[in-house]
Amino acid sequence: QVQLVESGGGLVQAGGSLRLSCAASRSIFSVNAMGWYRQAPGKQRELVARITLRASTNYADSVKGRFTISRDIAENTVYLQMNSLKPEDTAVYYCNAELLGKDYWGQGTQVTVSS
Repeated sequence: QVQLVESGGGLVQAGGSLRLSCAASRSIFSVNAMGWYRQAPGKQRELVARITLRASTNYADSVKGRFTISRDIAENTVYLQMNSLKPEDTAVYYCNAELLGKDYWGQGTQVTVSS
């Protein structure tokens, strides 16, 4: 099992930046993949960015070139650097870990981008 705690959300103006952090309760070295998902009101949860055990990354088309996922294995933490934020990025952002065939989720952190 793994517990995930997100932080770093908040209110920012369009064009601004935020960095989200996801702290895991155990080493992420053996976690198959970790990712960030988001869910806006009335919409389904969607993948934003994902990083695998081998550090391969993939991004939603809507965030490519603006968001960057990274990890610090020593700190058991995954980050999401979000630049050039747009109002449509407003959502609750969730951290996800894929471990031994199961998905684990954090509680979510709100990101609000004002126009």
